[in-house]
Amino acid sequence: MKLEGNTILITGGSGGIGLALAKEFVALGNKAIITGRNGAKLEAARNEVPGLETIQSDAADPDAVKALAAQIDERFPEMNVLLNNAGVFIPRNHTAPANDLAELTTELDINVAGPIRTVSVLIDRLKANRGTIINVSSGLAFVPIQLGPIYCATKAALHSYTISLRQQLKDHGVEVIELMPPAVHTEMTADLPDDGDFKIITIEQLMKETFQGLRAGREEIRPGQANQLHWMSRIAPGFINAQLEKGSKALVPPPEAQ
Repeated sequence: MKLEGNTILITGGSGGIGLALAKEFVALGNKAIITGRNGAKLEAARNEVPGLETIQSDAADPDAVKALAAQIDERFPEMNVLLNNAGVFIPRNHTAPANDLAELTTELDINVAGPIRTVSVLIDRLKANRGTIINVSSGLAFVPIQLGPIYCATKAALHSYTISLRQQLKDHGVEVIELMPPAVHTEMTADLPDDGDFKIITIEQLMKETFQGLRAGREEIRPGQANQLHWMSRIAPGFINAQLEKGSKALVPPPEAQ
Protein backbone atom coordinates (compact mmCIF):
# COMPACT_ATOMS: atom_id res chain seq x y z
CA MET A 1 0.00 0.00 0.00
CA LYS A 2 1.08 3.59 -0.47
CA LEU A 3 1.90 5.23 2.84
CA GLU A 4 0.67 8.76 2.25
CA GLY A 5 -2.51 10.47 1.08
CA ASN A 6 -4.86 7.84 2.51
CA THR A 7 -7.97 8.16 4.64
CA ILE A 8 -7.58 5.43 7.24
CA LEU A 9 -10.20 4.05 9.63
CA ILE A 10 -8.57 2.45 12.70
CA THR A 11 -10.84 0.53 15.08
CA GLY A 12 -9.75 0.45 18.71
CA GLY A 13 -7.57 3.47 18.12
CA SER A 14 -7.89 5.40 21.37
CA GLY A 15 -4.80 3.85 22.96
CA GLY A 16 -2.04 1.27 22.66
CA ILE A 17 -1.11 -0.08 19.24
CA GLY A 18 -4.09 1.58 17.52
CA LEU A 19 -3.21 5.08 18.66
CA ALA A 20 0.47 4.53 17.87
CA LEU A 21 -0.45 3.50 14.32
CA ALA A 22 -2.70 6.54 13.99
CA LYS A 23 0.15 8.85 15.02
CA GLU A 24 2.52 7.28 12.50
CA PHE A 25 0.03 7.49 9.65
CA VAL A 26 -0.86 11.11 10.42
CA ALA A 27 2.85 12.00 10.51
CA LEU A 28 3.20 10.51 7.02
CA GLY A 29 0.46 12.74 5.62
CA ASN A 30 -2.64 10.59 5.98
CA LYS A 31 -6.04 11.37 7.48
CA ALA A 32 -6.76 9.00 10.36
CA ILE A 33 -10.15 8.24 11.91
CA ILE A 34 -10.10 6.24 15.14
CA THR A 35 -12.91 4.44 16.91
CA GLY A 36 -13.33 3.27 20.48
CA ARG A 37 -15.97 2.65 23.12
CA ASN A 38 -14.71 5.26 25.61
CA GLY A 39 -15.59 8.83 24.65
CA ALA A 40 -13.13 10.37 27.13
CA LYS A 41 -10.22 8.35 25.71
CA LEU A 42 -11.18 9.34 22.18
CA GLU A 43 -11.22 13.00 23.18
CA ALA A 44 -7.82 12.65 24.86
CA ALA A 45 -6.41 11.05 21.70
CA ARG A 46 -7.80 13.86 19.55
CA ASN A 47 -6.18 16.44 21.82
CA GLU A 48 -2.88 14.56 21.60
CA VAL A 49 -2.84 14.18 17.80
CA PRO A 50 -3.84 17.31 15.83
CA GLY A 51 -6.10 16.51 12.91
CA LEU A 52 -7.21 13.13 14.25
CA GLU A 53 -10.87 12.30 13.65
CA THR A 54 -12.84 10.23 16.18
CA ILE A 55 -16.05 8.19 16.13
CA GLN A 56 -17.39 6.48 19.24
CA SER A 57 -18.25 2.91 18.31
CA ASP A 58 -18.23 -0.65 19.67
CA ALA A 59 -16.75 -3.36 17.43
CA ALA A 60 -18.77 -6.02 19.26
CA ASP A 61 -22.16 -4.38 18.56
CA PRO A 62 -23.62 -5.10 15.09
CA ASP A 63 -25.84 -2.00 15.21
CA ALA A 64 -22.87 0.18 16.17
CA VAL A 65 -20.87 -1.27 13.27
CA LYS A 66 -23.70 -0.40 10.87
CA ALA A 67 -23.89 3.12 12.30
CA LEU A 68 -20.12 3.47 11.88
CA ALA A 69 -20.41 2.57 8.21
CA ALA A 70 -23.16 5.16 7.75
CA GLN A 71 -20.93 7.86 9.29
CA ILE A 72 -18.04 6.88 7.05
CA ASP A 73 -20.25 7.04 3.96
CA GLU A 74 -21.52 10.48 4.97
CA ARG A 75 -18.36 12.11 6.32
CA PHE A 76 -15.44 10.24 4.75
CA PRO A 77 -16.46 8.77 1.38
CA GLU A 78 -12.79 8.82 0.36
CA MET A 79 -11.91 6.25 3.09
CA ASN A 80 -9.63 3.71 1.45
CA VAL A 81 -7.87 1.89 4.32
CA LEU A 82 -9.57 -0.15 7.04
CA LEU A 83 -7.32 -1.15 9.92
CA ASN A 84 -9.07 -3.67 12.17
CA ASN A 85 -7.21 -3.24 15.45
CA ALA A 86 -9.91 -3.43 18.15
CA GLY A 87 -9.26 -6.39 20.41
CA VAL A 88 -9.23 -7.63 23.99
CA PHE A 89 -7.13 -10.19 25.87
CA ILE A 90 -8.75 -11.80 28.93
CA PRO A 91 -6.74 -14.34 30.96
CA ARG A 92 -9.02 -17.30 31.65
CA ASN A 93 -9.12 -20.57 33.53
CA HIS A 94 -11.40 -23.22 32.01
CA THR A 95 -11.02 -25.83 34.76
CA ALA A 96 -14.34 -24.76 36.31
CA PRO A 97 -17.67 -23.51 34.91
CA ALA A 98 -18.01 -19.85 34.00
CA ASN A 99 -20.72 -17.94 35.83
CA ASP A 100 -21.47 -15.59 32.90
CA LEU A 101 -21.77 -17.41 29.58
CA ALA A 102 -22.39 -14.18 27.65
CA GLU A 103 -19.20 -12.61 29.01
CA LEU A 104 -17.30 -15.81 28.21
CA THR A 105 -17.43 -15.02 24.49
CA THR A 106 -16.42 -11.34 24.77
CA GLU A 107 -13.16 -11.97 22.91
CA LEU A 108 -14.98 -13.73 20.09
CA ASP A 109 -17.42 -10.83 19.74
CA ILE A 110 -14.70 -8.17 19.55
CA ASN A 111 -11.67 -9.95 18.07
CA VAL A 112 -13.37 -12.03 15.38
CA ALA A 113 -16.95 -10.91 14.80
CA GLY A 114 -15.89 -7.25 14.95
CA PRO A 115 -13.46 -7.33 11.99
CA ILE A 116 -15.72 -9.62 9.95
CA ARG A 117 -18.72 -7.31 10.36
CA THR A 118 -16.68 -4.15 9.79
CA VAL A 119 -15.22 -5.51 6.56
CA SER A 120 -18.70 -6.50 5.41
CA VAL A 121 -20.32 -3.10 5.95
CA LEU A 122 -17.42 -1.25 4.31
CA ILE A 123 -16.49 -3.62 1.49
CA ASP A 124 -18.29 -1.70 -1.26
CA ARG A 125 -16.52 1.51 -0.20
CA LEU A 126 -13.15 -0.26 -0.15
CA LYS A 127 -13.71 -1.80 -3.58
CA ALA A 128 -14.82 1.51 -5.07
CA ASN A 129 -11.70 3.23 -3.67
CA ARG A 130 -9.39 0.28 -4.51
CA GLY A 131 -8.38 0.24 -0.88
CA THR A 132 -6.52 -1.80 1.69
CA ILE A 133 -7.59 -3.89 4.67
CA ILE A 134 -5.11 -4.42 7.52
CA ASN A 135 -6.15 -6.98 10.12
CA VAL A 136 -4.20 -6.97 13.39
CA SER A 137 -3.92 -10.52 14.68
CA SER A 138 -1.01 -11.84 16.77
CA GLY A 139 2.03 -14.09 16.80
CA LEU A 140 -0.15 -16.25 19.07
CA ALA A 141 -2.18 -17.17 16.00
CA PHE A 142 0.60 -19.70 15.35
CA VAL A 143 1.24 -21.00 18.87
CA PRO A 144 -1.35 -20.65 21.67
CA ILE A 145 -0.63 -20.06 25.34
CA GLN A 146 -2.71 -21.44 28.18
CA LEU A 147 -3.01 -17.98 29.74
CA GLY A 148 -5.41 -16.88 26.97
CA PRO A 149 -7.17 -19.86 25.39
CA ILE A 150 -9.98 -17.88 23.78
CA TYR A 151 -7.78 -14.94 22.77
CA CYS A 152 -5.34 -17.22 20.96
CA ALA A 153 -8.21 -19.02 19.24
CA THR A 154 -9.63 -15.70 18.04
CA LYS A 155 -6.28 -14.68 16.55
CA ALA A 156 -5.89 -18.03 14.80
CA ALA A 157 -9.40 -17.56 13.39
CA LEU A 158 -8.60 -14.01 12.25
CA HIS A 159 -5.41 -15.27 10.58
CA SER A 160 -7.35 -17.91 8.64
CA TYR A 161 -10.09 -15.42 7.73
CA THR A 162 -7.51 -12.92 6.48
CA ILE A 163 -5.93 -15.46 4.13
CA SER A 164 -9.30 -16.37 2.62
CA LEU A 165 -10.33 -12.71 2.41
CA ARG A 166 -7.11 -11.88 0.56
CA GLN A 167 -7.83 -14.62 -1.95
CA GLN A 168 -11.42 -13.47 -2.52
CA LEU A 169 -10.51 -9.80 -2.96
CA LYS A 170 -7.48 -10.36 -5.18
CA ASP A 171 -9.44 -9.61 -8.34
CA HIS A 172 -11.39 -6.70 -6.82
CA GLY A 173 -8.52 -4.26 -6.35
CA VAL A 174 -8.45 -4.54 -2.53
CA GLU A 175 -5.16 -5.38 -0.83
CA VAL A 176 -5.33 -7.44 2.38
CA ILE A 177 -2.47 -7.24 4.89
CA GLU A 178 -2.05 -8.96 8.25
CA LEU A 179 -0.07 -7.39 11.08
CA MET A 180 0.90 -10.00 13.69
CA PRO A 181 2.45 -8.28 16.72
CA PRO A 182 4.24 -10.16 19.49
CA ALA A 183 3.78 -9.09 23.10
CA VAL A 184 4.06 -5.29 23.17
CA HIS A 185 4.33 -2.92 26.13
CA THR A 186 0.69 -1.74 26.39
CA GLU A 187 -2.10 -1.90 28.98
CA MET A 188 -3.03 -5.30 27.55
CA THR A 189 0.33 -6.84 28.54
CA ALA A 190 0.81 -5.00 31.83
CA ASP A 191 0.68 -8.26 33.84
CA LEU A 192 3.36 -10.06 31.81
CA PRO A 193 6.83 -10.11 33.40
CA ASP A 194 9.59 -8.42 31.41
CA ASP A 195 12.01 -11.25 32.19
CA GLY A 196 9.67 -14.11 31.27
CA ASP A 197 9.49 -16.35 28.20
CA PHE A 198 7.57 -13.69 26.27
CA LYS A 199 9.87 -11.18 24.62
CA ILE A 200 7.97 -7.92 25.10
CA ILE A 201 8.92 -5.21 22.61
CA THR A 202 8.29 -1.49 22.78
CA ILE A 203 5.64 0.33 20.80
CA GLU A 204 8.47 2.18 19.03
CA GLN A 205 10.07 -1.08 17.86
CA LEU A 206 6.70 -2.39 16.72
CA MET A 207 6.09 0.77 14.67
CA LYS A 208 9.55 0.57 13.10
CA GLU A 209 9.12 -3.04 11.99
CA THR A 210 5.50 -2.54 10.94
CA PHE A 211 6.26 0.31 8.59
CA GLN A 212 9.32 -1.48 7.25
CA GLY A 213 6.97 -4.32 6.33
CA LEU A 214 4.42 -1.99 4.77
CA ARG A 215 7.11 -0.29 2.68
CA ALA A 216 8.38 -3.70 1.57
CA GLY A 217 4.88 -4.71 0.42
CA ARG A 218 4.60 -7.72 2.76
CA GLU A 219 1.22 -9.41 3.07
CA GLU A 220 2.13 -10.76 6.54
CA ILE A 221 4.11 -8.53 8.87
CA ARG A 222 5.53 -10.49 11.82
CA PRO A 223 7.59 -8.18 14.06
CA GLY A 224 9.91 -9.44 16.77
CA GLN A 225 9.09 -12.77 18.38
CA ALA A 226 6.03 -13.22 16.15
CA ASN A 227 8.33 -14.26 13.31
CA GLN A 228 10.08 -16.77 15.57
CA LEU A 229 6.73 -18.24 16.62
CA HIS A 230 5.72 -18.57 12.96
CA TRP A 231 8.82 -20.57 12.04
CA MET A 232 9.00 -22.60 15.25
CA SER A 233 5.38 -23.67 14.82
CA ARG A 234 6.46 -25.23 11.52
CA ILE A 235 9.91 -26.54 12.39
CA ALA A 236 9.47 -27.69 16.00
CA PRO A 237 5.81 -27.33 17.06
CA GLY A 238 6.10 -29.70 20.02
CA PHE A 239 9.07 -27.81 21.44
CA ILE A 240 7.62 -24.32 21.11
CA ASN A 241 4.23 -25.40 22.49
CA ALA A 242 5.95 -26.93 25.51
CA GLN A 243 8.02 -23.78 26.09
CA LEU A 244 5.01 -21.49 26.00
CA GLU A 245 2.97 -23.88 28.14
CA LYS A 246 5.67 -23.74 30.80
CA GLY A 247 6.12 -19.99 30.46
CA SER A 248 2.45 -19.09 30.90
CA LYS A 249 1.33 -21.70 33.45
CA ALA A 250 2.03 -19.54 36.51
CA LEU A 251 0.10 -16.62 34.98
CA VAL A 252 -3.23 -18.47 34.60
CA PRO A 253 -5.75 -17.03 37.07
CA PRO A 254 -7.57 -19.30 39.53
CA PRO A 255 -11.10 -20.22 38.39
CA GLU A 256 -12.78 -17.99 40.96
CA ALA A 257 -10.92 -14.91 39.64
CA GLN A 258 -12.88 -14.91 36.38
